[in-house]
Amino acid sequence: MLSYDPPVSVNGQIPATKIASMTLNNLGPDPAPKKTTITPINPSSNKIAKTNGQPGPAYHHIWLVTGPAGCGKTTVATHLANSLNVPYVEGDEFHPPANIDKMAAGVPLTDADRWDWLTVLREQALQRLSSGADGVVVTCSALKRKYRDVIRVAPYYSHDVLLHFIYLHAPEEVLLERVGARQGHYMGANMVHSQFSILEPPTAEEKDVISIDVSKPMDAVVAEALDKVLHTVDETTR
Repeated sequence: MLSYDPPVSVNGQIPATKIASMTLNNLGPDPAPKKTTITPINPSSNKIAKTNGQPGPAYHHIWLVTGPAGCGKTTVATHLANSLNVPYVEGDEFHPPANIDKMAAGVPLTDADRWDWLTVLREQALQRLSSGADGVVVTCSALKRKYRDVIRVAPYYSHDVLLHFIYLHAPEEVLLERVGARQGHYMGANMVHSQFSILEPPTAEEKDVISIDVSKPMDAVVAEALDKVLHTVDETTR
């Protein structure tokens, strides 16, 4: 099992050395993610924007928009990426065909189905940053803490990376109604209940999480998300 000793955070991040000590091979009885090759971000290439002659943030930010089906991950992530002028990685696009077939048939994914997918998303985010982007927005349900911990390994590869989860939540009946109104999406309403059955909402110990109630109109949700993101960025520049 992972060790969840009380972490000491820096700018809301669990230190890379702490994350690196987690044994992903023991995340559960299912196979661990395959090893991947990540190109660390070169600190010398880290763009430091200037405003009125003042240096801007020296960090690259990964924004993980998370939550169960129907919470509005794609809508919020698209708004953030456009507003921040950073790349957007739609997590669903990186599921292997076997995963999509299972979800379309109403069969819940297992941990084993998710390990490689989570690793690919982490790699995709880091690749966007190593290509010169100052930040990247990624959608991923990240329903369990151990799924989030797979992504939390990212700063281990590049110490100027700050990782943030934007957790979108609402009562199950609200999300059931929204998913039921979708047309042509492989994630059916029956999948909402299966996701809630395994959902592990972020705890207070997870300091890198921004929590947003999406029960309100989506205009208010995206406005709140952007406001909290900008506030978080401002805090890292102090």
